[in-house]
Amino acid sequence: MNAQQYSTPEFDLPAGELNYLASENRLYDYKHLYGFAAKLSKKLARFDISPEKPLVLLSNSSDELAFVIGSCFLLNIPILPLTPNATDSELNDILEKLNPPLIFTDKANRKRVDTYPTITASKSELNTTGKIDPDLFSLQQPESELGLFFTSGSTGKPKKVVIKRRQILFGAESSAENFRPDHNRYWLLCLPLNHIGGISIILRSILYHSAIYRMDRFDEHQVHTFLSENRLFQAASLVPTMLLKLLDNPLFQTHLDLKAILLGGGPLSLDLINRSIERGVPIVSSYGMTETCAQIAANPLLQPSGVYQPKKSVGRLFKPNEIQIRDPETGAVLQKNESGNIWLKGPQVFDGYGHSNLNSESFDDDGWFNTGDFGRLNRHGLLFIESRRTDRIITGGENVDPTEVEKALNDQKEVVESAVFGITDPKWGQKVVALIVTEKAGADIKKIKSELKKSLQGYKIPKEIRVTDSLPKSSLGKLQRGKLEIIFNRLSSNQ
Repeated sequence: MNAQQYSTPEFDLPAGELNYLASENRLYDYKHLYGFAAKLSKKLARFDISPEKPLVLLSNSSDELAFVIGSCFLLNIPILPLTPNATDSELNDILEKLNPPLIFTDKANRKRVDTYPTITASKSELNTTGKIDPDLFSLQQPESELGLFFTSGSTGKPKKVVIKRRQILFGAESSAENFRPDHNRYWLLCLPLNHIGGISIILRSILYHSAIYRMDRFDEHQVHTFLSENRLFQAASLVPTMLLKLLDNPLFQTHLDLKAILLGGGPLSLDLINRSIERGVPIVSSYGMTETCAQIAANPLLQPSGVYQPKKSVGRLFKPNEIQIRDPETGAVLQKNESGNIWLKGPQVFDGYGHSNLNSESFDDDGWFNTGDFGRLNRHGLLFIESRRTDRIITGGENVDPTEVEKALNDQKEVVESAVFGITDPKWGQKVVALIVTEKAGADIKKIKSELKKSLQGYKIPKEIRVTDSLPKSSLGKLQRGKLEIIFNRLSSNQ
């Protein structure tokens, strides 16, 4: 659907002696990745892994998981990463429908999937060395599937996004024009490895022949040291919440060899942009989604010439991808500086959802994809994002589908109905909040939040809940989401 007439970028395999992955007290070269991948290939040979039945990954962030992800890329084995933070109900629902042939897991999660075939990896296996095997490893095969990824859907059910290898190849070539780490220099990885954002760092590092420094979680003191003092670190991928914590330290500044901090996973406040510029922090704001294999537009805000792009722009769309801004009612293509739906087309855009019924709603007859996001292009072709996917909330880099949270709230006995939405927050980008209508006055909010923990991951639980007499609705009974924040703020000021 999106691959025609484009020449796919070509990349070579990195030399074995170059650094691949480092973490606390450990350093591995690409020869270790090649040795591990060869062993993994033999392990997987007896399992019927296919694009329809990918290798499921259920593990906390670890060196072993980073090796499996990198190896599957070399071996052209499709993956399906799942978050270990999923509730048992969420996890079982996915696995029962998929019936995976094999699950890579760790000790912490193995019992959760013990009814399925599983494999693990040991630290000793990472020390195996090997050479480039051209019959086994490849960075091409652009139309093969990289993997299957789940993303929040407007129906409350996750959408299955099928990602092709060509998407990472085109994205890596384009993003390299903004920055790419050098050989034996590090790209700081502290994002989860169940999202395309974190996984793409591993894959792009392989394509760039650079190295990754992996952290189990974001540690602001350690990251401060890396980005301020250690000149081996040339890039970092953070969500706005992480950068905000760093900037709260008045002593934080980046060293001169740091090429860029890539920011994604949520809206950037003007305050965060201004603070970064004033501090001399080289941030790159970006725009992307699972369907585009992470960023498809990026904007280096701090340029060597000292000339700044408009602060709120996310830059130009990566070539050869195309963009149109369309009227949400008529579908007509709009002129520069007119706001409307963002439509994309090109080799970095996915070919369609795993649920075919969603594709007729998301694509037009010419293969253009309706992102559901709103924005505009200025006369220089710079993109400005005005709102993301209608109702979706992005908090601390995580996507929250409000309908999923609303269902969990409405399942509680004392809740008659609810409305979940996001409000601007300096720490999280957006904060999940809720309005609820209850059967009787004096609802126990603490109890309601406690019950939500049984079915929702922590970041999805509203940080604040307000009780209201009714929710705003149209004459046809449709929830008027545009009025929710006004009601919420009024109730908050009365407390």
